[in-house]
Amino acid sequence: MAAVEAKGIPHVVLFPFLAHGHVPAFLRLAGLLRALRPGLDVTLVSTPRLLGSLTLPPASPPVRLHALPFAPAEHGLPPGADSLSDIQVHQFITFFRASESLRPAFEKFVSGIGSPVCIVADAFFGWTAEVARARGASHAVFLPGGAFGNAVFFSVWEHLPHAATAADEFPLPDFPDVVLHRTQIPRYMLAATGDDPWTAFFRRVIAFCRETDAILVNTVQELEPSGLDMLRRSFGVQPWPVGPVLAAPPTPTPSSDSRDDDASIIRWLDTHPPRSVLYISFGSQNSINADQMTELALGLEASGRPFLWALRPPVGFDAKSAFRPEWLPAGFEERTAARAKANTAGLLVRGWAPQMRILSHPSTGAFLSHCGWNSVLESLSRGVPLIGWPLGAEQFFNAKLAVEWGVCVEVARGNLESSAVESGAVAEAVRAVMGETAKGDEMRRKAVAIARIMEAAWEAPGGSAAQSLEGFLRCVETSIHGQPMKKL
Repeated sequence: MAAVEAKGIPHVVLFPFLAHGHVPAFLRLAGLLRALRPGLDVTLVSTPRLLGSLTLPPASPPVRLHALPFAPAEHGLPPGADSLSDIQVHQFITFFRASESLRPAFEKFVSGIGSPVCIVADAFFGWTAEVARARGASHAVFLPGGAFGNAVFFSVWEHLPHAATAADEFPLPDFPDVVLHRTQIPRYMLAATGDDPWTAFFRRVIAFCRETDAILVNTVQELEPSGLDMLRRSFGVQPWPVGPVLAAPPTPTPSSDSRDDDASIIRWLDTHPPRSVLYISFGSQNSINADQMTELALGLEASGRPFLWALRPPVGFDAKSAFRPEWLPAGFEERTAARAKANTAGLLVRGWAPQMRILSHPSTGAFLSHCGWNSVLESLSRGVPLIGWPLGAEQFFNAKLAVEWGVCVEVARGNLESSAVESGAVAEAVRAVMGETAKGDEMRRKAVAIARIMEAAWEAPGGSAAQSLEGFLRCVETSIHGQPMKKL
């Protein structure tokens, strides 16, 4: 591998977690780094299968790729399970622990780089901070999620406050102003005792992250000052808000309609009035249970609004299997299609949908989402308000934040058998957010205001995100000359 010749310019090694939602954010971060430091040497590290699935944007010099050997079958996982999307939720902890086996190969790779190094790793790979110390390199954790969501997520794993009380509501010990409800605690947190593998893993992650030099966060200073302060207090290092780290808004071109399915979706949206269509998606990793799917379908039907639903099999079934008609109410698909003349038809998309193109379309009026951070940012960057249905991880806390911003109505929580949702509540939420009501108008106004804040963050050179990433790079460059990043 060629070393960077210019003194004071590091070779940046990016190490995203093995999840399809994390890798694109790191690639986009590479582009932002290159925009500020043209010619910067950047290497993205991952497994062979994940790297082989990437389509890299043109760049000069190109982003380097380095594959680390990974044998999931040796850890009790299915062969070829290189990503979270390849496994069921109950296998996640096995996958998390298996990912730690990448450390020896990563250490060997970093030790072979001849130039100054800056490692930017996912929090799940917090152990890379120790690798950086041994190598004399600088280190940063990049959080593709938001500040508040991550700060609360790590706090709950560290303290397990729900296990210390029988009450339904409880404050966080380190952030007493934040009060959570038991329904906002993900499944494996609820079952945690402090001696279980999940708690042990995440407490290792937290301890490693406290050894980092800095934290890069996919958020905007103006939107999350409190969340950023929570991260600073929790980890004792400077958080640098560099968001929104998002793909560029889509530009309609003949080539962008190369997928027939995508083109048909956009043509369907073209037939609807502005802000009239509800988009529904629970992300690439999540789904609701079969009973909830029935109630959601009936609620959508009762709302009288046109909708576009990206369908995945219910939780507990193979996410990559074909969608079965019996998972929807009898006659649902036929009835929604028959409403086309009244412009209230529904479009059911099985599997993946071009989310950013859908959210950017003028016909899209709201997004019923699991509130994964990338989905929250994509929706609000287009001025589209949210109907929240968080399912796991920090999604509950992202939804809480979006509700506080006034751009989200929560319709349900979780996908457990005990997580009830009623079709009437779904219909009511859809009407409230999408209707010509005072609440709907206010949510749309606030969503548009947030979109403007996000856009301004990357208006170079004075935008807050542009200034933040520049500040981080200067600290890295200074550290090469002997000044520790933590003291800057």
